[in-house]
Amino acid sequence: MSRFDGKVAIVTGAASGIGKEIAMRFAAEGGIPVIADLNLDAADATAREIKGKGADAFAVAMNVADEAAVEKGVEDTMAKFHRIDVLVSNAGIQIVKPVVDFPFADWKRLLAIHLDGAFLTTKACLRHMYQAKSGSIVYMGSVHSKEASVLKAPYVTAKHGLIGLCKVVAKEGAEHNVRANVVCPGFVRTPLVDRQIPEQAKELGISEEDVIKHVMLKDTVDGEFTTTGDVAEAVLFLAGFQSNALTGQSLVVSHGWFMQ
Repeated sequence: MSRFDGKVAIVTGAASGIGKEIAMRFAAEGGIPVIADLNLDAADATAREIKGKGADAFAVAMNVADEAAVEKGVEDTMAKFHRIDVLVSNAGIQIVKPVVDFPFADWKRLLAIHLDGAFLTTKACLRHMYQAKSGSIVYMGSVHSKEASVLKAPYVTAKHGLIGLCKVVAKEGAEHNVRANVVCPGFVRTPLVDRQIPEQAKELGISEEDVIKHVMLKDTVDGEFTTTGDVAEAVLFLAGFQSNALTGQSLVVSHGWFMQ
């Protein structure tokens, strides 16, 4: 018997990148991932890919910053499966600029996706988890939940904020047997990071190779990117932990960049 047999996990931003890897791993361990993504076609494609491997999956369109869209995605999940065991709040974007040049609209858009999205999906799922007296929420933080880098003011602010939200949810959820934790990856070679490399090279006036070696990976122990598989492994570990012994915590997965 697999640890997630028959359990349902909503994974936001799961049509690609880290979210997709988490959904695939969850399905491989007997769970049913709900692929919640802004891009319904891409979410459908991921769900089909999972079903092609003999597991079950379900795709829902979800703009995590839109309360009505979040509520509908959660209700559609409940209507189909009658349970939500895990929420992985993973959807995110990145915009890089110095604070002095940062457009307020971009600041608000990034915070809406990362923080409003985490709050809205948490609120919608908690009702059902409380009723079931069971649940696990995993937020996708970052080493930037602990550290700062230049050019990333709203991202760093949002990722720090997720740790605060997680701690409150852990305290409020404990009596209902609901846990909340944060996974904090280092740099993972996803399209999000690949886009940042030329952007940062331009902003900093250095080569793309220097951005990778001397900005992104300079504080790792081995100069290696974290993989989507590394992150998924940590998410599943936290999602599957059965007691309140492990709640309100943040786990850094970063090849040693930021140690605590």
